[in-house]
Formats: sequence, C-alpha cells, structure tokens
Amino acid sequence: MVTFDDLLEEAGEFGVFQKTAFTLSCIASTAFSYLYVGIVFLAFTPRHWCRSPGVSELRANCGWSQEEEWNYTVPPAAGGVPSHSNCLRYGRKFCFLFSQFMTTVAGIAVAFAPNYLWFLIFRTLQGILSKGGWISIYVLISELVGMKHRRTVGIVTQTCFSFGMMLLSAIAYLVPAWRTLQLVTTVPNFIFMTYYWLLPESPRWLLSRNKQKKAVKVLQKIAKRNKKFFSINIETVKIENSEDELRKPAFMDLVKTPQIRKHTLILMYGWFVSAMVYLGLVMRLGVIGGDVYLNFFFSGLMEIPSAISIVLLVDRVGRRWPFAASYLLAGVTCLVAAFIPDDIFWLKTVITSLGKLGITTAFLMVCFVNTELYPTFLRNFAVLVCSAMSDLGGVVAPFVLYRLVVVWTELPFVVFGVTALLAGGLVLYLPETKGIRLPETIEEAETLGRKKKATPQTSYQMAAPYSAAETSNEKEPASEIII
Repeated sequence: MVTFDDLLEEAGEFGVFQKTAFTLSCIASTAFSYLYVGIVFLAFTPRHWCRSPGVSELRANCGWSQEEEWNYTVPPAAGGVPSHSNCLRYGRKFCFLFSQFMTTVAGIAVAFAPNYLWFLIFRTLQGILSKGGWISIYVLISELVGMKHRRTVGIVTQTCFSFGMMLLSAIAYLVPAWRTLQLVTTVPNFIFMTYYWLLPESPRWLLSRNKQKKAVKVLQKIAKRNKKFFSINIETVKIENSEDELRKPAFMDLVKTPQIRKHTLILMYGWFVSAMVYLGLVMRLGVIGGDVYLNFFFSGLMEIPSAISIVLLVDRVGRRWPFAASYLLAGVTCLVAAFIPDDIFWLKTVITSLGKLGITTAFLMVCFVNTELYPTFLRNFAVLVCSAMSDLGGVVAPFVLYRLVVVWTELPFVVFGVTALLAGGLVLYLPETKGIRLPETIEEAETLGRKKKATPQTSYQMAAPYSAAETSNEKEPASEIII
C-alpha cells in the first residue's frame, strides 16, 4: 500500500519545482501585508495647517517663525483614534486567482472612492476578498512539499509578511498621497494572474476530489522538473471511502467528532487572541509618538526573530511547547508592563517589545498548526473558519486599547495579558504533530498524537511495482510514465 507522501518523496519533497512555487507564495505573502496593516498609512494625517493671507500678513508684521505661526494660530488637537467554501469545491489555485483578481479590482475602487462611505465599503470588500487568497496559497504550498519541509515553508511564507511591512513603510514614505499609495500597492497585484501558468493545483486536493488523472499529471510534472524517477508504474489511483471524502465540507464537520471539535475551539480562540494582542501592541507603538514610518519599519523588523526561533525549535522540541511558550511570554510581559511606571519608559518599551515578539511567534504558530490538524478535504475550510476569529480580534483590539484606558490607563495591558495566558494553557491540549504526516481522513485526524493499533494504513492504493526483471533495469523517468 503506497501513500501520497510516498509518491511525493519519490517525485521530490523540496526540489526545483517546489522551490519555485515556494518563491511565488512568498511574493504573494509579502503583498498581503498592505491589505492587513496598510490602513495605518491610508488613515495617517501628517502635521499640517491651512495657511491664509491674513495669517501670512501677521507672520510678516510680527516676525514669527513657521513654528511660532503654528503655535499662535492652530488650536491644540484633542487626542483620538485615527479616523471559502469555493476553495474546497474549485481548488486552492482557483480560489487564489479569483481572490487576487477581485481584491485588486476592489483596491482600485478604493483609490477612486468619492467619499468616506464608499471608501469604507470598498475597503471592507477588499479585506473580505483577500483573506481566501492568502489562506489558499498558504495551504497550497504546504501540500506541495514533503513532511520534512512543511515547517520551514510555512514559517518563512508567513515571515514574508514582516518583510512586506518593512517594504510598505518605505513605499509610504516615498508616496505620501493616500490615493496614489493605494494604486501603487494595488495595481501590481494583477501580476498574480500569471500564477495560472506558474503554479499547479494541489495534487493532494485533486486526489481527495477523485481527480486521479490530473493528480498523477501534477506528480509527473513535479518529478520531471526535479529530475526524479518513480520506482513504480502508476496505472491507477484509488481513494478509500471516496464518498466520505467527496462530500462538501460543512461547519458541522468541525464540531461533530470530539477531537476535531476540541481542536477547532482552541484554535478559534488562539486566532482571536493572536490578532487582538498583536494589533493592540502595534497600534500602541503608533500612539507613543515618533516617526510613524520608522516605528512601522522597526515593528516589522522585530518580527524576524520570531520566525528564526520557530525554525530552530519546532523540529527539536515539537509544536506544542513553543506554541504555548509564545502565548505565555506575551501574557507575562503584558501584565508586567501594566505595572511599570511611565517614568521608566525604556524598561516599559523593552518589556512590550518582548511581548510583541511572543505574540508574533504565536501568530506564526497558530496558522502553521492549524493546517496540520485537519484532513485534506476539510483543511482549507478549517483554516478559513478558525482564522475568521482573527478578524473579530482585529475589530476588538482598538476598543480594548482606546476605550478601557478611561477606566485605567494600563487596563488594556491586563486584558491582553490574561487572554494570552489563557491561550497558552489551552494550546497544550492540542496533539503534537512533529514528524506526523498530514491526515487524509477524519479518522486519522481524530487519532493524531495517539499510538495507533497495528492496522493496515489506508490512504491511496497504487498499482503494483514493476517485476524484478523490470526493476533490474534503469528506472523510467517520471515524465515518460504511461497512465
């Protein structure tokens, strides 16, 4: 009995083909940063005032400097806040392309919005449409590489978001006008339409949809590009329990069985806390003053150590403990920062920076772990549903940060700290997925992390290997295999 992972290992788990697809996914992840945090610059109002002939005359008569003119004629400003299922039915590739096209069209509409109401409508549409594309490209690249490389591919793909933040700060500095900035960061996304020819559909998804011939063609293409050979002649591919695999995923699939239900609830809370604390700490950096462009750049730069720590740890100690430790670090530092006097500004900044390091690590881990806990037919849908809670966390974050300060200035830190500590405890109830193949069925997902009984592994049934006489000769190139 041969599994899909066995075939992928022979075709090349991370050869030239996967490296090319990985590079393309990193470019897409980098572009996504503008959609998520670009509002910082769209809503940014630079220090300015309206000059009038009368004021200019006063400045000339009184000998005012420009700073004195500002102080004498502009009143003090009051403080305030700057103003899926198709992925499963039609595939990862189609969902990504459709999402990118519609997101780009909505983004162009944002640049030409005639008033604030239409700006909100188009910007909301852009946010809603973009999410499916990012999740799809992330899941696609995770399913194209072998088990040994899933960790690095998943983390680096997300880390490109941080590089996107640093790049965005430079672009925003050079293009301060918000309408021009919107066009400069949106129109180039049309280039992602070329991915129709550059990226394949996920062969794992094709097999789960009973599209054997197309899946085999993708595997042959991967093997040919990687200059690998199959040791078996692929003639037929059959999926056991195909009726169960081909049914349309529904929310009930996420809560019907006990283990998947537990995973879903924990991950939904993890997504919510990650987004709320992350955005809360990012917005706080903007409040403390200074150069908004430099603050934003260093905010992205500070996230790089998070990816490095994950790459170094997850294959040595597993997923659960680094995942839990990142939430615990964020929670403890937020609580400690709440009780540090504002007079010791440097210490408070250092502690909150450690908190952002922790929650960034948790944000990277939650998406990475989410893709490893669900079967193929449910994976994309599960990530979409669970990650929807991050949208709610993003909505809640500014209210926590700016409303609770009325009660106590440091109360937002306490809320961030307590919720992060709770998340750190909950993720310890997730199974360890280190060295485990991606589950293909609900039964496999239910038994993740458990010692299985000695039963034959059921996944994809392949044709018998060549005879001894055939295998004694040189292996046949994958590109010449006859189906």
